[in-house]
Amino acid sequence: MNAPNKYNILSSDDPKNIVLFYPHIPKKAVDYVNDTLHSRWIGQGPKVELFEQKFYQRFTAPNISLTVGSGTDALHLSYILAGLKEGDEVIAPVFTCMATNIPLLYIGAKIKFADIQLNTLNIDPKHVAQLVNENTKAIVCVHYGGLPCDMIELQSIAEKWNIPIIEDAAHAIGAKYQDKSIGSISDFTTFSFQGIKHITTGDGGMIALKDNKLMDKAKRIRWFGIDRSMRQLGLWENDISEIGYKYQMTDISAAMGLAAMEEIEDTLALRKQLFNEYEKRLKNIPGVQFLGAGYTDREHAAWLCTIVAEKRSELQNKLLENKIESKQVHYRNDRYSIFGGRQNNLTNMDLIEDKYLVLPMHTKIIIEQVEKVCSVIKSGW
Repeated sequence: MNAPNKYNILSSDDPKNIVLFYPHIPKKAVDYVNDTLHSRWIGQGPKVELFEQKFYQRFTAPNISLTVGSGTDALHLSYILAGLKEGDEVIAPVFTCMATNIPLLYIGAKIKFADIQLNTLNIDPKHVAQLVNENTKAIVCVHYGGLPCDMIELQSIAEKWNIPIIEDAAHAIGAKYQDKSIGSISDFTTFSFQGIKHITTGDGGMIALKDNKLMDKAKRIRWFGIDRSMRQLGLWENDISEIGYKYQMTDISAAMGLAAMEEIEDTLALRKQLFNEYEKRLKNIPGVQFLGAGYTDREHAAWLCTIVAEKRSELQNKLLENKIESKQVHYRNDRYSIFGGRQNNLTNMDLIEDKYLVLPMHTKIIIEQVEKVCSVIKSGW
């Protein structure tokens, strides 16, 4: 067996190892990128717009789509477009990748962390309802693992207080809530195309906007605050009136995205097959709870397979001994000092933080490997 390094990361070179993540590179991606490298456009060009159109047609319509350089870029621009300013209170999930909440610090917003639901790890609308007040300017939610949040409950709160919902759908490409695609529901939805997501462009992201009137501003602040279309026409008056950023996508990245869009249905189907296999085989195992299954009003995007396990460290060691990677992946954000330190009003997060564990699931895994993972867990630890 290849010895794991000090971070307990297994080598993907050994076919006997079952690694936690593996990038999905579409069959045509190499050809599409190669063609792009031999074209006039390698920065932001026609492939970026084509990728936006394809993504819009499949996932976000009627909400319009705009590519950016990363999922974090998408979140930051969404917060700006939502009108958030320094000192504004924003309710956000405590359990998520820190990239959800760090852009709120760019703005100087005051984050109020909401607790999670024990059966989903998604934001708890009941706690959101307790936290919201006249100073709240937005609600941020994350569809953990690919399972949509309780959007009706969150929308009811947002409508009552006349504030926007910003969905971080980094995990949720292909997810649905009440037959509506994630990306088509809220005022703002962001997606990630980071290396191990359903669609990867190396790194990259997308914003879906409900208000078409915000698109011109979104395009400007994506590119230094410049009206790029007017500049290319030679009609730009050489002034910048608002702070912008260098958050655009390149045609090299978009070429990968376009290749991924051609096989996204197969990618989603495979991930859901693996997820369902885990669900079936992990039922009725003492000390194990499988998260995210059994919902009929929403469709899981199957990005993460997460269990809750007693004696998690012992289980993790048992899996590693059998050449199987597992990790926590995300952590409660209030453990990071930049967010002000640990809070004492997050009861569910406190209960589960030492128990959740993410199991391997990606397009390089086969059913027999899922069977092995489940067999090791079933054997006890």
